[in-house]
Amino acid sequence: MKEEDISIREEEQLYELAELFKLFADNSRIRILCSLFSKELCVEELAEKLEMSQSAVSHQLRVLKSGRLVKGRREGKYIYYSLADDHVVSIIAQGRDHVEEEHG
Repeated sequence: MKEEDISIREEEQLYELAELFKLFADNSRIRILCSLFSKELCVEELAEKLEMSQSAVSHQLRVLKSGRLVKGRREGKYIYYSLADDHVVSIIAQGRDHVEEEHG
């Protein structure tokens, strides 16, 4: 393996990391992620809780799902969304801790 191969791989990883953090840079998406922090919710529940249209919530959930930050579970005609895994839970928790520390 050449040294150049390593740097190309590292460069790809840095690009993916930057793309991941871009997903957190939108207020609507952060509000959705924080709402899903403690329990799963369907689009209708999220829309009501966040005072957003269902179509806006659905759009943001598609973005979050494509970024592997949320997952869906079908129950009847509803899909209930939750944070994708413990990594996402940890990122949200640490981000909240960081903000609270700055303001506390």
